[in-house]
Amino acid sequence: MAFGSFDSTRHQGPMAEINVVPLVDVMLVLLVIFIITAPLLTNAVKIDLPKADSHPNITRTDHIEFGIREDGSLYWSGEQVQAKTLRERFAIVAKKQPQPELHIRVDRNARYELVSQVMSAAAKSGLKRIGFVTDPSQSP
Repeated sequence: MAFGSFDSTRHQGPMAEINVVPLVDVMLVLLVIFIITAPLLTNAVKIDLPKADSHPNITRTDHIEFGIREDGSLYWSGEQVQAKTLRERFAIVAKKQPQPELHIRVDRNARYELVSQVMSAAAKSGLKRIGFVTDPSQSP
C-alpha cells in the first residue's frame, strides 16, 4: 500500500488503490449467511408414493393372458388373434361381472406403438383392470 508523507514539498497525486479488506469481510459475512439459510429454503412437496412390494401378486383365476411378440403377433390366452378382432373380444369380456383382469406380456423388443394400441382398445372397450406382467429374473 502506498502511504502519504508529511513532506509538503513533495506533491503526490491521490491514492489510487482500493482497500479490499472491508469488501472481503462483507463477502465472508454474506457467505456465512447463505450457508446457514440455504437448507431452510428448500421446499418439500409431500407425495404419497406407492410402496414397493417384492411379493408376487396373487391374482384371481379370472384373468386374460394377453401376449405381444416382437414380430407384432398377438396372443389371447395362448391363441393367436388378429388386431381387428380385439375390440369385439374386449367388449365381450368387459360386460362380464366381475370383470376379469387383462395381463399383458410383451417381448422386450416389441414396438410400443402396438402395446399402446392394445391398451387403448382395451380401455375404450370398458376394461378397468389392465396390467403388465414382468419377469424379474431376467436382467436387461
